[in-house]
Amino acid sequence: MAYNEYLSKRIEASFAYFPKEISSEIIPKRMFGGIAFLYKGKMTIGVIKQDLMVRVLSSKMEDILKKEYVRPMDFTKKPIKEFIYVSSNGIKTEEELQFYIELGLEHALTKI
Repeated sequence: MAYNEYLSKRIEASFAYFPKEISSEIIPKRMFGGIAFLYKGKMTIGVIKQDLMVRVLSSKMEDILKKEYVRPMDFTKKPIKEFIYVSSNGIKTEEELQFYIELGLEHALTKI
């Protein structure tokens, strides 16, 4: 199944709101049958089928998983550490999407 290209375009458009020194370092890469966006080689967010995939700091996972429309990423049928899925209902607005993009970027920044 193809990934949601409209969601991918929304993500790419959001990078315009980041400083150039950040946005210029974000590159798309095909992964997991979808697309992921890497900051300096570190995965931040992506699109798998219709869901947003987000890397989350382990210290924030418990609180983030309490949010509506969020579930652990279970690509291999068991939860993957520091990854979540957000369904389309959780990212209807650009503000909601931006929250998760920043969450994923925060994770990448701690790994550099």
